[in-house]
Formats: sequence, structure tokens, C-alpha cells
Amino acid sequence: MESAGRGSIATAMIVLIAVMLVFGCIYYAGAVIAPVVFAMFMIALMWPFQSWLQTRMPKGLALALSMLVVAAVFLVFGWIVAWGFGRVTRWIIADAGRFQALYAMGVAWLEGHGIAVAGLWAEHFNVGWVVRAAQQVTGRFNTTLSFWIVVFVYVILGLLEVDDAARKVSALKNQTVAGVLLRGASQTAAKLRRYMGVRTVMSLMTGALVWLFATAVGLPLAAEWGVMAFALNYIPFIGPLVATVFPTLFAMAQFQSWEAVLVVFACLNLIQFVVGSYLEPRVAGSALSMSPFLVLFSVFFWSYLWGILGAFIGVPVSIALLTFCAQHPASSWFSDLLGAPPKGAAAD
Repeated sequence: MESAGRGSIATAMIVLIAVMLVFGCIYYAGAVIAPVVFAMFMIALMWPFQSWLQTRMPKGLALALSMLVVAAVFLVFGWIVAWGFGRVTRWIIADAGRFQALYAMGVAWLEGHGIAVAGLWAEHFNVGWVVRAAQQVTGRFNTTLSFWIVVFVYVILGLLEVDDAARKVSALKNQTVAGVLLRGASQTAAKLRRYMGVRTVMSLMTGALVWLFATAVGLPLAAEWGVMAFALNYIPFIGPLVATVFPTLFAMAQFQSWEAVLVVFACLNLIQFVVGSYLEPRVAGSALSMSPFLVLFSVFFWSYLWGILGAFIGVPVSIALLTFCAQHPASSWFSDLLGAPPKGAAAD
């Protein structure tokens, strides 16, 4: 018994060390691994369309049309996001005097309560900081462009090899492993398509409601706030938080009443809550439900590994992990623990 206990502890330690090594490699090799993960995600979304096209035209032409659709979606989405964020930025620059006055009021209030921030601001936020920030933004844009070019290349190659990969997996001598891989890949792809479909519909609804509310209360840039809410809603927790805080800060500079600012803040949070916590789980169904702890952990953990791209891909990665774990009895406990509740389970 004692030796068996020691063996279990040793096995657990080995597994823990292996997991830490894997995530260490993911962190330090993110420039190599991240494009592959995003390419697999896009292949899962695009494969039904690609497969449908292949039954009606040559494979090469079908692939070209598929990639044209992907490029068009990215360009339209990128243009909308750039328009919304760009308009807000230009408005802030044009109305800098009002924001400066708001900042002065905030500094005076803080200093009146014994919190000195003027020296800290002058020390860290100067012209040199602005220049460095602009350089970082330019460098990040170039890095992001290179990243998506690599992703597109992987997607092209992956779509060409989906059928061959499925045949190779089916021919494996270990049919248990083959079954896990095939079922896991098929179910993961279906869940990811459902996840993105539901997330897109809910993002459109959130953006429309934010736009209508901002228009009703007379908040400038109503359409732009709606666009920001739509785009940021693709990132759970962090995105809705930013989409709520920014318009509220803007309302502080536009409205002279703190009551109006509180109404803006409360209503924006209500919109996010109703759509994200009430409507979305009912539309998505139990197939995509995960523990709230796992969703929050996925967003922050993957954002730590890969930044804003990781915050977006964190939940899809967790969906894939739970789906593959559910395919084998040895790992199904993990899916049962953090995934959807068992069918027919009665609520306490």
C-alpha cells in the first residue's frame, strides 16, 4: 500500500512537471505555435464551406474561393473596427481641452485627499513616453500583419490536407487513439462553429443595444460605441468590461451630472449582463457550457501567454480540450468536472 501511494505521488509529480514544461514551451515558442493554433481554429470554421465547394468545383478553385471569403471577412471586420476606434480617438484629440479639465478636477480631488498624482504623471507620461508608445504601436501592427500572413499560409495548407489527415488517422493501428482523434476533431469543429455563430449573433445584439442606448441618452459617437461593443464582445469578460468603462469615462467628460454618468454605467452593464449572462447561455445550449471559473481562467491565462490574441483564443482552446477529454474514459472526469452538466441532472 505504501509503495502504491508513493507511485501515485510520483506519477502525479511527473504529470505536473510535464504540464508545466508544455505550457513553458507554449509561452516561449508562441511565435511559432500561436499561428498554428489560430490556423486550426480557422480550418475548423471553414471546412464545411470548403467541403461543400469541393463537391461542385475543382479543389484548387474551391480553396481560392474559401480564402477569398476569409480575406473579405477579415478586411470588413478590420475596417469596421478601425473606423470605430479611429473616430473615438479623433474625437478625444479634438476635445482634449474638456478631458484635460476633467483630469485636472480628478487630480485636485485626489490631492485633496492626500494622494499626489501630478508628479507621477509628469515622471512617466511625457513626450518620450508618447514617442515610445507610438513606436510600439507601429511595431505591433507590423508583427500582427506578419502573424496573419503566416496564419493564412497554414490555413491554405491545412484545408488542402484535411481529407488526407483523416484517412491517415483512420488507418492508425491503435484504433482507440484513432477514434478519440476523429471524434474529438469532428465534435470540436462543430462546437467551435456553434460558439462563433452564437458569439457573433450576441455581439451584433450587444452592439445594436449599445448604439440604441447611446443614441437615446444623447451620448456622442453612438454608432462608434456600438461598433466597439460588437468587436470587444468576442473577448469574454475583458472585452465587455472595456466596452463599458470607455463610454462611461467619455460620458464623464460630456455630461455635467454624475447621475447621468451613473445611469450610463448601469445601463451599459445591464446590457452586457442580459446578453452575455442570460441570453447567450440559452442560445448556445449545454453543448458549449463551461464552468465560469474555466472561462475566466482561460481568458486570463491565454492572454498572459499570447496577449490580446490569447484572450480571444482562450475559450476555443478550452472547448477543444474538454471535447477531447470527453472522448476517453480515463480523461472524461475532467470534462465532467469543468464542462457541461450531465443531461437530465436535476437542479438542487
